[in-house]
Amino acid sequence: MRSIIKTSFAAAVAAAIASTASAELTGELKIISDMSNPAPRAVMEGMVADFQAMNPDLDIELTIVDREAWKTQIRNALGANPPDVVNWYAANRMRPYVDAGLFADISDLWAEEQFAALESTKGAMTLDDKQWGVPYTYYQWGVYYRKDIFEELGLSEPTTWEEELANCQAILDSGRKCYTIGTKFLWTAGGWFDYINSRTNGYDFHMQLARGEVEWTDERVRQTFANWRQLIDMGAFIDDHQTYSWQEALPFMLNGEAASYLMGNFAVAAMREGGLTDDQLDFYQFPKINPDVDYAEDAPTDTFHIASGAENMDNAKAFLRFVTSADNQSKINAGDALGQLPVNSEASISDDKFLQEGFEMLSSNASGGIMQFFDRDFDAEMASVGMEGLQEFMVFPDNLDDILMRLEETRARIYQ
Repeated sequence: MRSIIKTSFAAAVAAAIASTASAELTGELKIISDMSNPAPRAVMEGMVADFQAMNPDLDIELTIVDREAWKTQIRNALGANPPDVVNWYAANRMRPYVDAGLFADISDLWAEEQFAALESTKGAMTLDDKQWGVPYTYYQWGVYYRKDIFEELGLSEPTTWEEELANCQAILDSGRKCYTIGTKFLWTAGGWFDYINSRTNGYDFHMQLARGEVEWTDERVRQTFANWRQLIDMGAFIDDHQTYSWQEALPFMLNGEAASYLMGNFAVAAMREGGLTDDQLDFYQFPKINPDVDYAEDAPTDTFHIASGAENMDNAKAFLRFVTSADNQSKINAGDALGQLPVNSEASISDDKFLQEGFEMLSSNASGGIMQFFDRDFDAEMASVGMEGLQEFMVFPDNLDDILMRLEETRARIYQ
């Protein structure tokens, strides 16, 4: 869906964000965003409107595309007649477009004083010692659960794998499923692998696997799948999850047919919109499996990039400065907006309970390391083949040997 936004806002609105402005901009700015779900879309449109208020003589063209479709459209979009700015992701997910010369090197922006406040994510934005984008949000993953169902069954938040399994059995005995999940688009299965593998073998091993340094047939990888299979064999997951997107799987939790969802904090808005109150909904850190392994957490970083063929480079850089400002990041990540965490260290964190819990978890109880997520930490082709295998395993766990062999053949070819 395409929209053209060119709006003048009251002087008070412009003044509130004027700290990020320099001289007013003229000309054009073309943006393609994949923030297509309702809450992110409202944030994106509001962010563009605020930037427009600062620069009323700037023509801004905002095109919003479906998030899943964008994953296959982005390369073509960056080719002939590219936009100036696009949404994408950090870490290895940038590499194909960096290697193809489709993302602009913006190391000069990162050399500016205000970008010191983004230092925590500089590594995730760096390839070949250069920076290729800017972060606007990150968010915790964890187990979101129906607190009212746990209370009904007398369950407590688990901290060990044994407690997780015991809780799951009690939930199954009550006639419910332990977890909802939609794996139609594959990536949600990657989240389960990230957690079970990092809790089984540790962050360093997980990242070695992501870099292609470990064989998929390694016994330590097999142990990860053995742990995962404990849940599968119990019948812990909803049936036919391969036919649902993550949103389509939400009703199972909303209506109480499933008790929890391993998901990113972006799902909280949809859960609240679906009717769950904060008295019914809560969150816990994925429990330990190997007691000798420190907690590692998925905290994906979402980003903006400038196309190398951008026709309005100065305007694009000005927009990225605005996107990363403390005021803007405080606003867009608030509980009534994205409901996520700002990257800018000078930004404020919403008093939303899930953001506070997530910030506390990532700040003080993630000493094992921060993962970007399966399809961002792994090479793009390896991630694609890998997630297909993970989904297949969840549906047909007896196929494990064949799955691991395919994944290993892919690893050997890609990383040779």
